[in-house]
Amino acid sequence: MRMNVTASVTPITVVAHASKPKNWFDGALIDGDAPQAGLTTHAMHYGSGVFEGIRAYATTNGGAAVFRLPEHLQRMRRGAELLGLAFDPSQATDAVLATLRANGHRDAYVRPLAWFGEGSFGLDVEGHVPHLMVATTATQVHLNGSRARVGVSTWRRNPADSLPPLKLCGGYINSILAKREAKQRGFDEALFTDRAGNVVECTGANVFMVKDGVISAVEHPDALPGITRDTLLALSGANVRMVSLAELLDADEVFACGTAAEVAPIAQIEQREYGANPISRALASQYQCIVRGEDTTHASWLTAV
Repeated sequence: MRMNVTASVTPITVVAHASKPKNWFDGALIDGDAPQAGLTTHAMHYGSGVFEGIRAYATTNGGAAVFRLPEHLQRMRRGAELLGLAFDPSQATDAVLATLRANGHRDAYVRPLAWFGEGSFGLDVEGHVPHLMVATTATQVHLNGSRARVGVSTWRRNPADSLPPLKLCGGYINSILAKREAKQRGFDEALFTDRAGNVVECTGANVFMVKDGVISAVEHPDALPGITRDTLLALSGANVRMVSLAELLDADEVFACGTAAEVAPIAQIEQREYGANPISRALASQYQCIVRGEDTTHASWLTAV
């Protein structure tokens, strides 16, 4: 199988000893434990940054590939533009691939982050130094790769007319609060609903349901337009619509999806328990075949490392 390679070639400076994990930082590969953020970093004080969560996978041809890298970086570009933060998807592509190669990672979680750095205090971002970094780690699966137990959060998701549903750093305080609350109640994850009782999403994953064999993708203006969600829509032909919490609790199956979560069957929402989730598991299996290059139907979604 030949995989699509979207990266251009940009010279990368390699710094420090090769045995240590590497991060890409502003054009160079550096030791992962090297300090780089000054104490006046704007993003540290005000959340003025944008990030993505991306996955790389070992493929059946013996290599590795990044799943839907261009789509992730284009979404990151949209967030950067809102902040007035310079961001070049081509440079970020080179940085992601260089970091994966330097660390020898095949199955990996990839974190690019662009942010405003050192400068004076205050909400104005002008005059602050822009930065870009990429870190890669051995794969960490959101929801622990298991059938999660989910609690309905008392917190509301950031409304889209207050904070756009993109991966803006400061916006994820909302998810932290909801997940802390859920774990304090004995659950693995939290589910956001709106004031009308409609489902929005989990703290870091979109939601699907299955009823009488029909798959429905939760649609809500406050939810992140997930790339994994888009993938599953293409694979399943799911209905896309608003879903109430009452409908979700009455469903035969519920699953969450996201780059880190992949396709995660839900075992329980509050006191409602679900069964074996056969359709969710079949989609999860199909997804794995695609991201690892076993199913070449969507080979264009893979960028070779």
